[in-house]
Amino acid sequence: MAKEPSFTCTACNAATTKWSGRCDTCDAWNTIEEVKPLSNGPKSKKSIGSGRGKQITLTDLATLEPEPPRTLSGVGELDRTLGGGLVKASAILVGGDPGIGKSTLLLQAAARFARNGLKVLYVSGEESAAQIQMRARRLGLTESPVKLASETNLRDILTTLEAEKPDFVIIDSIQTMWLDTVEAAPGSVSQVRSAAHELTTFAKTNGIAVVLVGHVTKDGQIAGPRVVEHMVDTVLYFEGERGHQFRILRAVKNRFGPADEIGVFEMTGKGLAEVKNPSAMFLSERGDPAPGSVVFAGIEGSRPMLCEFQALVAPSPHSQPRRTVVGWDGSRLAMILAVLESRAGVPFTGLDVYLNVAGGLRVTEPAADLAVAAALISAREDAALPKDCVVFGEISLSGGLRPAPQTENRLKEASKLGFTSAITPVRAKRGGVSGVELREMNTLLHFVEQVFGER
Repeated sequence: MAKEPSFTCTACNAATTKWSGRCDTCDAWNTIEEVKPLSNGPKSKKSIGSGRGKQITLTDLATLEPEPPRTLSGVGELDRTLGGGLVKASAILVGGDPGIGKSTLLLQAAARFARNGLKVLYVSGEESAAQIQMRARRLGLTESPVKLASETNLRDILTTLEAEKPDFVIIDSIQTMWLDTVEAAPGSVSQVRSAAHELTTFAKTNGIAVVLVGHVTKDGQIAGPRVVEHMVDTVLYFEGERGHQFRILRAVKNRFGPADEIGVFEMTGKGLAEVKNPSAMFLSERGDPAPGSVVFAGIEGSRPMLCEFQALVAPSPHSQPRRTVVGWDGSRLAMILAVLESRAGVPFTGLDVYLNVAGGLRVTEPAADLAVAAALISAREDAALPKDCVVFGEISLSGGLRPAPQTENRLKEASKLGFTSAITPVRAKRGGVSGVELREMNTLLHFVEQVFGER
């Protein structure tokens, strides 16, 4: 009896037995693709269990190295995001929007690693070797000992890797690779999954560090089955707005270092340059105090970082007011607006609300709640906060304020950049940073009354 076909959603990896236009699990459209079997399986039931497999080698835990050896690239922001450098026999997945600078970053990283003694191979399935050489010439990397290849057949690539025995390989991109043993088009679920599995296995067994470049969907997620993210050791997202020259490399998964670590780069005419003081960079274009502008002292990975929240509140000409957010969670904005109206008596009915994080940064931590509330009230009341003040803290649904972790590190970063006051929730453990005046609040209503006057 022929096996029934199976289908998988490329957005959420949900399985189904039939094709449909919309996924029942994540409601995404046109993401259901047929999954071809990777092999025909055993020919008969008699062959199952009739033989024995190869004995595997066991290693004593006491003989293992306490820390995997790392190779530094010399680019501090890249090494920070990787968790302290490149780990041998690791698989790294890098995703980002088209044209954001993934290939530029990886070509620069390949050149740095090659100069540090690694044997590096750059394989492109989207560009010819001549096109890569043109980019290398523009970036001033023509003297770097990086070997280039242009190929999409994975069998030929693996054969070359076995012969060359490189230390570091870049595959650009995983969606263009194809296996002749899988009956599916390049970029399909089966091909992407099989190619990623082959490359990851090859990296582990041969001690080669492999970087896979992945395309992203319109939602910002890496295209293809989500199982690819589970196969690799590290998942990096390259973020940034095209209107800004700043780019952020964010680690969302890392088996060899902290997750949510970020590296900040600036796009220049000669490639990507690392930014060693991101807080000063994100606040460099901040002018005089203006209504709706609030500086937030946040934590990205292991580093404190200051950024600016900008809010605009205006009467809505429509029956349904608009809520537009860039760089923050839209659902959390709706929650903050509801708490402000219910617990602090600050209504936003009939008002359009626009919220933006300056510089193209994306903030995810809950400690930004109080800074967002301050920006919204400041824009609504047309009252600016002092220029030398930072705000951070989490807001609960009851209207209470919860202290943020690593308060001292946030205050130290603010003091280093010249800020002299901070508005924070009340903490059980007292203490601060010299030169920074603390204004502690216990509830959202107390904050509104103390900062903007009684309602």
